[in-house]
Formats: sequence, C-alpha cells, structure tokens
Amino acid sequence: MYTRDLFKSGAITRGCPALKKRIVITNDDGVYSPGLKMLHDSVSDLGEVHVIAPETPKSSTGLGLTLHKPLRVMRVKLWNEKSIIAVSGTPSDIIHISVHILNGKPDLVLSGINVGDNTSLQVILSSGTVGAAMQASLLGIPSVAFSADVKSPEEFMRRNYRRALEIVTRTIAEHLLEKGMPKGFDLISVNFPSVIGKKTKVKIAKPARIRFAQYTERRIDPQGRPYFWIYGEPTSPEEGTDAYIVLVEKNIALTPISLNLSSCSGSEDDAEPLRERAEENLREKML
Repeated sequence: MYTRDLFKSGAITRGCPALKKRIVITNDDGVYSPGLKMLHDSVSDLGEVHVIAPETPKSSTGLGLTLHKPLRVMRVKLWNEKSIIAVSGTPSDIIHISVHILNGKPDLVLSGINVGDNTSLQVILSSGTVGAAMQASLLGIPSVAFSADVKSPEEFMRRNYRRALEIVTRTIAEHLLEKGMPKGFDLISVNFPSVIGKKTKVKIAKPARIRFAQYTERRIDPQGRPYFWIYGEPTSPEEGTDAYIVLVEKNIALTPISLNLSSCSGSEDDAEPLRERAEENLREKML
C-alpha cells in the first residue's frame, strides 16, 4: 500500500488539526520486534501515536538516507489488528517520511526499544536506533532512543523486566511532552541493563568513546575468492561512562546528547529532573 492509499484507508489522517500530542514510534529492528510493541504499549494513551518502522531490520545504518532508489510505504496489521506503517528504508528515512505523511512534525519521536545496548560514541554514531532520534532532532523534534542490554527479543518478555522498561519509557515520554528537552541538548539516549529491580538506579552518563576493539580479517570464500570480515571484541569500559553504568554496575544510563559538534552547550544539571523522575517512578511502581 503506497502513501496515497494510507490516507484513503484511514491509517493516517492528513491536514486535520491534532487535538492530542503526536508521537512517532520507530526502531531499527523492524516492525516485528517485540521492543517496538513494548514501546508502543507503554505510551499508547499519551497522545496520537503513530508506529512507523522499517519493514526489515536496519541495524547499524546510523543517519543513512536512501537516495538511490524508491522508498515503499505500506500498511500492515499487527498487535490485535493495529495498523502499523512499514517502510522499505532506514530509520532516518522514516523520520522524513513521517513528517510528510503527518503533514507536519510530530511532538515527540521515540526510537526502540533496541535489542542490544547502544553505549559509547562508537556505537551511538552507527546505531540506526539512535540515528532515527538524531535525524528527528536535526528537524527540531524532541527525541529519545531506547536500547536494552539483551541478547534476544525473548528476554524482553520477562515479567519484571518488561514492567521496568514500560515504567521508564513512559516516564521519560511524559516528562518530555510536559517540559520539553532539557536545555542545551537535542536528544536523549537511554540504555537499560540486562536486569532491573526496585533498587536499580537511573544515572546521567557521558558516553564511553570505544565499546569494541575493531578488527578486519581477510578470508577466502569456497570459490577461492578473497573477502573481508569486520568484527569487534568488547573492551573494558571506563568508569562513569554509559557502558560502565549499564554493563558493570547494572544501572540505567541516561545520556543527553548535543548535536553541536564544536562544543557542549548543555549542562547535565538540566537533565537532573528527568533522571530523578525516572528513578523515582521505577522504585514506586516496580513490584
């Protein structure tokens, strides 16, 4: 189903005044990821929520845009017949498509919840999950990327873990809809540890520089032709960084990011009310 058909079907209403805050939810793991559904479920009653995600996984696409071929947009029905918009392109493509089909910018973009953490500058700058949030922030849209240190989608289904992610994602979305992005920052990256409980802390964290030591191997395929394989080995994270807080301390890392590459115009103190609110709600609402 192409874009024009979405309006006919009622999946998207164009040109009508929005009475509620408009929220776009996307990811880089694709429309079938349980992390996408979990994020939707946690904020579904906070406004006019549109789920617009890649039709297939688009990990490590960063800020990449599709400039060399057409983008296909279609409607699929998932989650008890909810209409979801699937796009053939990257998460960054989806931000631009969202603005077009909504006939204006949404009030908030939420990206995730990613299967696997997105800690360190090395990973942040290549992540499709964070890339969607960055692309939105370039357009002046408040945005958050959520990622979790899990190895498989099934780990999302643990009862207490799911509950914790829902509490924190909802709290952050509510805060940003009410108060906007912390002064001096453009987007927020939130990383969850593999285990969360009532005593888990929410910490404001600077990103580590490197998460993986990168290696390149030259190999030979079965036809005798050479090829290259790039891979990484985890490094020991520096204390106080997002990677250390998530992977070693097992706490939640909240990383405010400025896209001003020449300097940092924000203070971590400006993000403190958001951190406090997320941690307080986690403690109060966890079973």
